[in-house]
Amino acid sequence: MPPLWHSDIERVTSLQVLGFIVNDKLTAADHVTMLLSSCSSLLYAMRVRCSHGTPTTSLHDIFRATVILRIKYAASPWSGLSSATDRARLDSLLRCGKRLGYCSNDMPTVNELFNSADDDFLYSVKTNSAHVLQHYLPDQTNIPYPSPHSLPQHNND
Repeated sequence: MPPLWHSDIERVTSLQVLGFIVNDKLTAADHVTMLLSSCSSLLYAMRVRCSHGTPTTSLHDIFRATVILRIKYAASPWSGLSSATDRARLDSLLRCGKRLGYCSNDMPTVNELFNSADDDFLYSVKTNSAHVLQHYLPDQTNIPYPSPHSLPQHNND
């Protein structure tokens, strides 16, 4: 039987898979750190653009097209690996963008962005009959739920 471990195979603590980083503890902490680093560079570039007179609406568009899309990219698989601390760090980045005027004050939170990304992904699977994951969905999408009025009522006396 061949050995299970070869000495010429390098062990790594993190791996970039499809654009996001997974570490050996299966958390998104390394990915969030990389996101914050790249986005802080983008914020600096936006500061330079702002000093050159870029209109506010253009700054909002740039922020959405760079920072928000970086956060949402492949969010469905990695958002579940993110901790509350990771999400708070990303929310801090969004608050900084609001404070500096690079995005509107009604910008959703990171949790809302993740939920939106999940909804978009599920919608794309449901509506594309050729999607590789569609056959994993149940055949019946209308599941009857009991009405709240038909459930037994408990007295809190």
